[in-house]
Amino acid sequence: MTLILRTDPLNPSRELLIQAARILLNKGIVAFPTETVYGLGAVIYYEDAVEKIFKAKMRPPDNPLIIHISTLDMLEEVALNIPEDAYSLINRFWPGPLTLILPRNPRVPKIVTGGLDTIAVRMPGHPTALELINVVGYPIAAPSANLSGRPSPVTAEHVIRDLMGRIDAIIDAGETFFGVESTVVNILEDPPTLLRPGAYPVEEIEKVLGRKIAIPDFARGLKYSEVALAPGMKYRHYSPEAKLILVESVTNDYSVIANKIIEAARDISVSTNSDICIVSSIETSSYYRKLEKVKAVLIIGSRRNLYEVAKNLFKILRDVDNIGCKTVFVEGFPETGIGLAVMNRLRKASSSIIRV
Repeated sequence: MTLILRTDPLNPSRELLIQAARILLNKGIVAFPTETVYGLGAVIYYEDAVEKIFKAKMRPPDNPLIIHISTLDMLEEVALNIPEDAYSLINRFWPGPLTLILPRNPRVPKIVTGGLDTIAVRMPGHPTALELINVVGYPIAAPSANLSGRPSPVTAEHVIRDLMGRIDAIIDAGETFFGVESTVVNILEDPPTLLRPGAYPVEEIEKVLGRKIAIPDFARGLKYSEVALAPGMKYRHYSPEAKLILVESVTNDYSVIANKIIEAARDISVSTNSDICIVSSIETSSYYRKLEKVKAVLIIGSRRNLYEVAKNLFKILRDVDNIGCKTVFVEGFPETGIGLAVMNRLRKASSSIIRV
């Protein structure tokens, strides 16, 4: 049985958080909201509890978990030899959706880190998450609270759909703020390396560091890494059950993208009886009126506001399955700012990519 605990996201109930903390301190696992997506947490020092996370999610054991902390004292409890660049980023971006790769304190069990001698750590910028960690009194390891490979959850309903009966409790505090996961930077490399684009644009992080950050192909979603220093590097993620076909243009010309989707959708509707859906921007939604055999056109947001697109992304990817789409075409977006995170997620979720 999974307990559902509902609270105000900005003013969480102290009594409710104590109830959730007791579950965690008794080696249970609890889903809770962060500003990015819902996480599935366990106290990092309880290896049996951390193992429950991997089993509940059906997550590969070499895919490390992010450690969530609420104070800088906790940071020094889990990390060693923290570089000055890390503190520069911490002072600017924490609490918030930035995860740093740092040397592991030996007291942190390797089950948390996927067997690595580094940790992925952040201080969440959500009042419910921060206060839960404070009440527990220990760092909490938490990946996204979904079945592995599925779109990340941005509401408690998404968690319920994936994990009801598999975990001990869910704290329902409404929809998350950003809708995509944290940005992950390996600050131990020179230059620092982006491991996963996220809610904080890499351009803002570069301003603080005063230098460029390396962006490898796997951070753009163009390939997978052989070793996972952080979530999202080695395995396919974020996928709906529907076949997702991403259509992107090197010029980011949305009319070219829309016309290619129309052409490809017509070809599929002629050759199969598959239910087709299209994930569209506001700017291109009118283009798809030309299509007859389309089950639904889902508007993800405006191309002029990529934060809106990012916030709606995982909801939309879950909606296509709820509607019963078998094939879904999705427009590509510019890789600037948070658009890099959007494209990383879409490429990793896709069954195939059409470039025009």
